[in-house]
Amino acid sequence: MSAEVAPTSSTPEIPSVATPTLPVPDIKIIKRQLNGYVGFANLPKQWHRKSVRRGFSLNLMAVGEAGLGKATLINTLFNREVLPASDYDGPDYDADEVGVRIKTSSAEIEEEGVKLKVNVITAPGFGESTNNNDAWKPIVEEINHRFDLYLEAESRINRSTINDERIHAFLYFIEPTGHSLRSLDIALMKQVHEKVNLIPVIAKSDTLTEEEIAEFKLRILDDLEYQGIKTFRPSEHVDEDEDTTAITRQIYKQFPFAVVGSTKEVETPDGRRVRGRKYPWGVIEVDNEEHNDFIKLRQLLIRNFLEELKERTSNVLYENYRTEKLSRMGIDQDESVFREFDPYSRQEEEKALHEAKLAKMEAEMKAVFQQKVSEKEKKLQRSEADLFARHKEMKDKLAKQIKLFEDKKAQLEKQKTLPQDPTPAAPQKSRKGFLR
Repeated sequence: MSAEVAPTSSTPEIPSVATPTLPVPDIKIIKRQLNGYVGFANLPKQWHRKSVRRGFSLNLMAVGEAGLGKATLINTLFNREVLPASDYDGPDYDADEVGVRIKTSSAEIEEEGVKLKVNVITAPGFGESTNNNDAWKPIVEEINHRFDLYLEAESRINRSTINDERIHAFLYFIEPTGHSLRSLDIALMKQVHEKVNLIPVIAKSDTLTEEEIAEFKLRILDDLEYQGIKTFRPSEHVDEDEDTTAITRQIYKQFPFAVVGSTKEVETPDGRRVRGRKYPWGVIEVDNEEHNDFIKLRQLLIRNFLEELKERTSNVLYENYRTEKLSRMGIDQDESVFREFDPYSRQEEEKALHEAKLAKMEAEMKAVFQQKVSEKEKKLQRSEADLFARHKEMKDKLAKQIKLFEDKKAQLEKQKTLPQDPTPAAPQKSRKGFLR
């Protein structure tokens, strides 16, 4: 690699040629040195301020049979009463008569200046009827209805304010039987796993021992894999640090989450006040990872992957539903509209268009030439017919004259054969003409 050599005092000077010297203008040169910082590193801060000012939202659907602690777990997640006790679990509620109903509860939570609007959708009456074959239909219809509302709002002329009511996370509460998934569990999850971020949880896991929970998780995973049911799995990125990747893998390792919910504080044998449940044999701590998977579930839903849940709902689940919906309506997408600009393909396209234009002009010229030739042929045919007609007419006239002459000749010859009168006849005047 060559380097430039700066001239030094030892370098011989080239003798200058005698040229007239021009006055050098007095130019002031201002030298500024960049500090090397442009400022786009502040973009995350700008986004942070914008997000905090705008606020966040989460649409969470919690489905399961009555008595599995759905309201308790939701309130434990947000550490306040977000979901009140169900209005349909009282003695006057008959699931066979009312059926599955959809209920929405909303709450706005603020933590250290960050606001979060939580919408919790529940399905009272699910799994409580005598016949639960179609218990999943109202739930699926609600999910589709929310997709349709967003699609309708997205199709309007004014789209400045679109209220996102799509389901971002779907918590399905599994009864802690310790055996395997029931047919109702499989039927519901197979209907919704491609429409929502499905997160199965084992409710009231404190009723099982650690060995029973481990075996129950394996059976649930086997059933999900056998049935082809997809669940939400946090994504791993290459540019993430090792700690974040390790947390993500630990969260998925505990799947499905065996959780315990409680908003009450109890005292442990060592004198600590914790959220949990107290039993004669000891205390179950909610916020203790050695006792249950509540911490991992909260990290998945709120602390680490809330935005990823919303992005996957918008970019994957909703787009699949939207494509299928529009396809059923007979609306196809023209991929050529969104094709990237390629100069070579554009040149080939223009060349093809030009050749098509030339071919069209050539065809038109051939058509005009053939038309003129056809007109000329017809004109010649008409002239030929006229000539034949005139020739026939003249031939007929000539034939008539020949016949007339032959008749006159025959009369003269007949007159010559007749006897002549001896008396001299008076001299007749000579007649001028053809016959004399």
